[in-house]
Amino acid sequence: METQSTGFKVRLGLFVAAGFALFVLAVFLIGRQKNLFDPVFKLSTTFYNVSGLHVGNNVRYSGIEVGTVEKIIQINDTTVRVDMIVKKSVQPFIKNDGLATIGSEGIVGDRVLIITQGSPGGESVKNEENILSLEPVETDAIIISLAVTAVNFEMISSQLAEIMININQGNGTLGRLILDSTIAENINKTIINLRKSSKGLNENMNAAKSNFLLKGYFNKKEKQLQKEKQDSIKVAEKKLAG
Repeated sequence: METQSTGFKVRLGLFVAAGFALFVLAVFLIGRQKNLFDPVFKLSTTFYNVSGLHVGNNVRYSGIEVGTVEKIIQINDTTVRVDMIVKKSVQPFIKNDGLATIGSEGIVGDRVLIITQGSPGGESVKNEENILSLEPVETDAIIISLAVTAVNFEMISSQLAEIMININQGNGTLGRLILDSTIAENINKTIINLRKSSKGLNENMNAAKSNFLLKGYFNKKEKQLQKEKQDSIKVAEKKLAG
């Protein structure tokens, strides 16, 4: 009987010790997340719409978690104040011209308060200072914009498909041009005639140059061209020599 009582006390003691250890661990983890064990300072900002931000959400600066949202207070019908606690160690890096905005952990994750980097030469923020904010882009607005884009793309795709069907069926000018062999043959003949005309024109020009009456005119033009070329060469040589 005494042995059973001793064993029960041992098990009870181990259970209590394990429970106490879990309690201490939980307090440590929660306190670490809420920056209860680190020196902190306070900042605040205001929004028209906090876009789903909650007390306890993380505060980020340069992609690093530096604090948490402490309070969200409705000031009036158009203004919501957000108070945050931030690690003291990052206070020198946060400038008073930085902006606070609301983002998210991934596409559909928890909301997060983001402090943007200010100007390098700006003054550091002070404790309990109010910084300016940049209103967040609503997820609903993004979804609506994507939906409109999808509808427009669908309309364009259907129109392109209709155009291609008409072309394949030989409808329209382009379709007839592609599928009608008569039109293609006429185009080929036109090209051949143009080549012949060009060849005939060259022959006529050569014949005109050989004509006694026009030969002097063409010789004069050729001498003028030669003179212009020589003048250009002389100008270029003077530039190189200079």
